[in-house]
Amino acid sequence: MFREIKIAAGLVIALSSTANAQIATPEEARAIATEAYVYSFAPIASYGTWSKQATMPDAPEYVGGFNTFRHYSQAFTPQNKDIVTPNNDTPYSWAWLDLRAEPIVLSVPKVPADRYYVMQLIDLFTYNFGYVGVRATGFDAGSYLIAGPAWNGTKPNGVTAVIKAETEIVGILGRTSLDGPADVENVKTIQKSYRLTPLSIFLKTPTPRPAPAVTFPLHDPAKATSHDFIGYINFLLQFAQPTVPAEQDLMARFAKIGIAPGKAWDPPKVNPDELAAIDKGIEDAKAAMAEVAKTTLSSNGLFGSRDLLKNDYMTRAMGAEKGLFGNSLEEAWYGGFVGDGTKQTMLHFPPGQLPPAKFFWSLTLYTLPDRLLYANPLKRYSIGDRTKGLVYGKDKSLTIYLGHTSPGKEKEANWLPTPEAKYSLVARVYGPEKAAMDGTWSLPKPEDFK
Repeated sequence: MFREIKIAAGLVIALSSTANAQIATPEEARAIATEAYVYSFAPIASYGTWSKQATMPDAPEYVGGFNTFRHYSQAFTPQNKDIVTPNNDTPYSWAWLDLRAEPIVLSVPKVPADRYYVMQLIDLFTYNFGYVGVRATGFDAGSYLIAGPAWNGTKPNGVTAVIKAETEIVGILGRTSLDGPADVENVKTIQKSYRLTPLSIFLKTPTPRPAPAVTFPLHDPAKATSHDFIGYINFLLQFAQPTVPAEQDLMARFAKIGIAPGKAWDPPKVNPDELAAIDKGIEDAKAAMAEVAKTTLSSNGLFGSRDLLKNDYMTRAMGAEKGLFGNSLEEAWYGGFVGDGTKQTMLHFPPGQLPPAKFFWSLTLYTLPDRLLYANPLKRYSIGDRTKGLVYGKDKSLTIYLGHTSPGKEKEANWLPTPEAKYSLVARVYGPEKAAMDGTWSLPKPEDFK
């Protein structure tokens, strides 16, 4: 399944040759495989995205390799298919960092008080291990050292703060608010000021020895959801060493079915009874995930740090299934529903019940099942408090109209067109106030409109 990892001085570790000894009974192997599949689901799903972005120059998602930004300066349109449920309010800045050789310094500019931006730092397990941006670090310029688990230095001069990750490869998902087409050049100027600099260059010190070259395996969704998930998680675990104390016992248990950092996974060499038990365990895991998914109706609480999610790997898996790389709740609140475009629907916000946002809020509509923006004659893909011409009631209430056909000329300013089919509406509240975070406030329920 896997190709080779090439190490310095010509040494090669083959990832497809070593036999896997049976050290678990079939019953044990089935139970362990169930637990391991749920554990592995999020990091492998994430790999399906970042391997294209960082390691596949021919992929449209490619950002340019490691340690470099790719900026998207325009708001997303239906023609953008790089990511599902795209955020249409804040053009993205993507980067993946390889921290094995040395830390990388993220530098950000000072921004005006009306400009929202955030740099979400994501590790290989999909934990949000840090934030840089107006909510977390303020509006002033700063330089933030992002270091992997092996780095034990002290904060250098010129660095605002050190942010440590538990994995050697991490992602940055940047978002910069865009206030319509006329604001594009302002966004581009800010994005050009986001810089990634190796620590040695930042400090003007000798460049350290390069990290060993790595050949990254192609992500195959069918294999990733079969017993070959073990090969993928073994590959990824080598970038997450040393194992965090909270998972040492877990990894010892997983080792009984062949899971270990960098270890070969060759199914034909696995004892047939054990492999059959692993397959049954995977089916058990998929069934358990399907049951949990039925009652997971909000993405709030699915994303965050390891400290927040602790050892709840099912919640981590649900986050990856519902939508990778969601913000932690303190950064953004998410809500929504599935609607029917054959009906005219409205969302009514009574006086004083608009989304409680420190920064801004929006409603974005997606087609189903592909979860992309809906092409419509108005070219309106989202609506929110920054939408030009939005009409409020005299009592400061607000009604948003959803439907495939116009609700009438006098209401079109508040109309978000839908396909004549099922659709998904996602609400985002940036910098949610306490009422959104604790559930005191909630999104209004859709009502039929005639």
